Amino acid sequence: MIGVTDSDGDCAEWSFPAAPGSVRSARHAVRDALHQWGYDGGLGDIAVLLVSELVTNSLRHASGPIGVRLVRPHPRHAGPGAQDDGQALLVEVSDPVPDEPTERTAGPEDEGGRGLQLVARSARRWGTQRGKSGKTVWFELPLPG
Repeated sequence: MIGVTDSDGDCAEWSFPAAPGSVRSARHAVRDALHQWGYDGGLGDIAVLLVSELVTNSLRHASGPIGVRLVRPHPRHAGPGAQDDGQALLVEVSDPVPDEPTERTAGPEDEGGRGLQLVARSARRWGTQRGKSGKTVWFELPLPG
């Protein structure tokens, strides 16, 4: 069972238990929110893949709730001849483990170790932030248009 904290406006936020079905639930929640915001296709596919990887990482190391949060930027009014303003979708995955994840190189036969590589190569920017009770791994994906 997921707890929807907020799904209106420019932010969508959920809390998932540290249980195997949470990866699938997180993928569906993210895809549905992005669809409601009109971000289907490539952006949605990448966001869902990366959220899936990060929630899976959290499940491997955390026993507490896993938070997922999407934040879309407020629309800006661009004048004639305006260029890309660099707006991005912010995605955050939080868990109660304070240790920062480590990007590692996975061998061809390794079952894991590629999640953070996917994030690093697919996101415009990414990082981690420690909180009072755990950490947040975040990434930004450029918005289409």
